[in-house]
Amino acid sequence: MSRKSQHVNLIISLIVFASTVGVVILMGFFFLSEEPEIIQGQVEVSEYRVSSKVAGRILELRVREGDTVHQGDTLALIEAPEVDAKSFSAQAAENAASALSQMANKGARDEQIQGALEMWNTAQAGLEIAQKSYERVKRLFEEGVLPAQKKDEAEAGFKAAQARERAAKSQYDMAVNGARREEKMAAAEKVNMAKGNVELLDAYRSEMVQCASHDGVVSEIYPKLGELVGTGSPIMTVAMDGEIWGSFNVREDQLKGLKSGDVLQVYVPALDKEIEMKVYYLKDQGSYAVWKATKTTGQYDLKTFEVRALPTTHVEGLCAGMSLILR
Repeated sequence: MSRKSQHVNLIISLIVFASTVGVVILMGFFFLSEEPEIIQGQVEVSEYRVSSKVAGRILELRVREGDTVHQGDTLALIEAPEVDAKSFSAQAAENAASALSQMANKGARDEQIQGALEMWNTAQAGLEIAQKSYERVKRLFEEGVLPAQKKDEAEAGFKAAQARERAAKSQYDMAVNGARREEKMAAAEKVNMAKGNVELLDAYRSEMVQCASHDGVVSEIYPKLGELVGTGSPIMTVAMDGEIWGSFNVREDQLKGLKSGDVLQVYVPALDKEIEMKVYYLKDQGSYAVWKATKTTGQYDLKTFEVRALPTTHVEGLCAGMSLILR
C-alpha cells in the first residue's frame, strides 16, 4: 500500500473516532443530564359538613350535588316524630306549672276567702259576748254577789273566745295572702324549669331544618331520601366560596429558603396556564411515612414539609382537586 493511501485511512479513522466520541458526549448530555425536579400539588378548598343534632329520617333534600347555595338556604328536612311528641309534652308541662304558679300568687278562691271572713266575724261576735259576760260576772264578784268559781268560769270563757278569734283571723289572713313566699318561689322555679325544657326542644326542632351556614357549592350528599341519619351524622358537604388554596409536599432539600410571603409561579395542567400563588403556611408533616432515609449513603434523613399557597388573584375555572406543578 502506498504512503498516500495510509495517510487517507488514518484521516478517515480519526474522523470516525471523533464522530463516535461526539455522539457519546451528546447522548450523555441528553440522557444523563439531571432533569429539573417537579413538585406536584393540588388545589384544596375549605369545606364544612352539614349534620343534625337530632336523629331522624331524611324527609326532603332540597339541593343536589353541584348546586350553589347561599347562607340561610334550606338544604334538607329531617322527620323526627319523637321530638314533636316531647315538645308537645314539654309545652303541656309548662302550662301546668304556670297555672300552679298563678294559683299560688293569687291565693285562695273567693269562696274560701268569704268563708274564712264569716268564721272570723262569728268569732269576733262570740268574743264580744264573752267579754261582756266576764265583765258583768267580775263586777258582781267584786260586789260579793257571786262566788269566785263563777268569776273563774267567765274568765276562762273569755280567754277561749279570744283564742278562737285569733285562730279565725289567722285563717282569714292565710286565705287572703295565699301561699307562703317560699311556696311562690318554688312554683316560679318550676315554671322556669318547664320553660327551659320547651326551649331545649325548640332548639332540637330547629335542627330538623338544616340550612347553609356559608355560601358555597354542594360537593357531596351522603344519605338518600327516606334514609335514617344518626345524631351528628353528616348529611352533605359544602365547599366554601373563596376558600381555595394550593397544597404541596416538599422535601426540605427542595425548600431552598422558601418562606411565608414568597410568590410562586405554578402551572395548572387543567387550565394549561401558569398562575401566581403566595406562600402563607409551612409546616413539617411530622410523620416518618414522609421521611426520605439517606443514611445508607452517609448523609441524613430528609423530612417533608407541607407548603400552602393562595392565588394572588381570582383564577376563573380553578377547582378543588386540580393538579398544580411547581418546578
